[in-house]
Amino acid sequence: MSEPTVVPDAVEPPGFAGPQDLAAALEATGYLPDEGLATAAYLALVMHRPLFLEGEAGVGKTALAQALAQVTGRPVYRLQCYEGLEASQALYDWDFGRQLLHLRAAEAAHATQDTASLEASLYDRRFLLARPLLQALEDSPSVLLVDEVDRADDEFEAFLLEVLSDFTISIPELGTVRAQTPPLVVLTSNRTREVHDALKRRCLYHWLQHPEFDREVAILRRRLPQVTEQLAREVARATAKLRTLDLLKPPGIAESMDWATALHTLGARDLDPDLAARTLGAVLKYREDTERVQAMARGALFGG
Repeated sequence: MSEPTVVPDAVEPPGFAGPQDLAAALEATGYLPDEGLATAAYLALVMHRPLFLEGEAGVGKTALAQALAQVTGRPVYRLQCYEGLEASQALYDWDFGRQLLHLRAAEAAHATQDTASLEASLYDRRFLLARPLLQALEDSPSVLLVDEVDRADDEFEAFLLEVLSDFTISIPELGTVRAQTPPLVVLTSNRTREVHDALKRRCLYHWLQHPEFDREVAILRRRLPQVTEQLAREVARATAKLRTLDLLKPPGIAESMDWATALHTLGARDLDPDLAARTLGAVLKYREDTERVQAMARGALFGG
């Protein structure tokens, strides 16, 4: 095995004085965290511990990782999890096409006599395809977003735990890659299944809820300044009512922003019940949910 690959030192971005300082920086990007979330993110940053975020879809888990990358000046690498995800798809793979071209070029140049050297040249770093986990360790410091880890299999979860234990990856043909500065790791879960306790114990944990009314209005106003104050408040109020109806997919903040944008595009300055009913496709994503809401009294749901 060759000598370990050493990741060059990187300059650590300026730190934050505390959770309130980090919250102010996040707010400047348009992400408005509550006090508990800002504290959890700050501790993950200074303690070099992964941050495990659970909550329903659309509450801002993925957006937090992207906002943290922005305020820390770090690149963000996103690993989208799914059933059947394998380590090679998250870690690295070899570019077999380029290796084959290299082999053919060597044959054309009659440079295939030294088979040991030729074999070694096939596993040169330039033929390595780095996936998100390896990219996050090499490009240090960085933000690693492991999105929807609850969709991955148990085997991948165990592999991920091993990587997060020391932020080191061994490549048999090249050596060892170790992050000089551990990446800020954000894992998200929609809780479609329970993630094993071993992985949770490695992380700082925070449960994200749908924002309270005033915070949701503030988010809508910050992210959609073209929307009137009246429309933002009525959309936030109506979205909160929809979340109480035991829908298949309760709307998150992303859906409330889409709804407000759709209404504004149609010229609305407040939430007209008829217009709200015609734009439900922006906030509800299942036919059963749409039919259930349309069957209810519009005034009770969409009244100001």
